[in-house]
Amino acid sequence: MKAFRLDELEAERAANDGAYLQFLRERNMSVGLYALDAGDLDPQKPHPQDEVYFVVSGRASITVGLETTQIARGSVIYVPAGVAHRFHHITEDLRVLVVFSPPES
Repeated sequence: MKAFRLDELEAERAANDGAYLQFLRERNMSVGLYALDAGDLDPQKPHPQDEVYFVVSGRASITVGLETTQIARGSVIYVPAGVAHRFHHITEDLRVLVVFSPPES
């Protein structure tokens, strides 16, 4: 079994001065923690993998393709491979678990 604590993942991510920390990589998927602070710009480009986002905390909007919705703690968003997407109008620090399938390269 592999088990993780969100507070420890956040501390590791912050210590590495990055917005993203991949903390699990398996044959068919990878999982990471993505962090954007209020007012940040999301520099993402489309990925070759399907993604699922689970919002742990914060408030923002996300645009996937031509659709935009507001998100907050508890929101789950699916982004198909190759589709443009980004978080924006981040009003509260955003912490998101990201599942890539297949694993992010």
